[in-house]
Amino acid sequence: NTFDIVDGKLAEIKHNYAQDKISQVLEENPSVEVVIDLHRDGVPDDKHLVTDVNGKPTAKIMFFKIEPHQPERDIEYLPNPYIQDNLAFSLQLALQAKQYYPDWLRTIYLRGYRYNLHLRPKALLVECGAQTNTVEEEMNAMEPLADVLNKVLKGE
Repeated sequence: NTFDIVDGKLAEIKHNYAQDKISQVLEENPSVEVVIDLHRDGVPDDKHLVTDVNGKPTAKIMFFKIEPHQPERDIEYLPNPYIQDNLAFSLQLALQAKQYYPDWLRTIYLRGYRYNLHLRPKALLVECGAQTNTVEEEMNAMEPLADVLNKVLKGE
């Protein structure tokens, strides 16, 4: 689903637009363990976040870790009972990514927002490439993402 079209117009992405739909899907499918909030990063037009993975041009990714206490923002009013679980999940994925795809992961970015990570212990916000990447580069990034997710979820 896309949540950047509001009343037929392109709007600033609001994560709370997605929360109702995600919550509905999770209620209808209680066995779902992983929630991924997938975005493209906004970067200067001369920045191209791409690397080679298995001979394919692949958009680089970044994981978000939500930090409720930052100097510019305190989000205690947006509780996340899974904040430690979310961090552990991101770190496990980052370790797998660095081991198997060393140039693919950009970083884990700390940000003082909740997004929708409070909905599951294994919730993840991923920035895949940016507006400067091609659709092919973005799609190619899904292969290593699926691989590291599979490795972490299987406990490898």
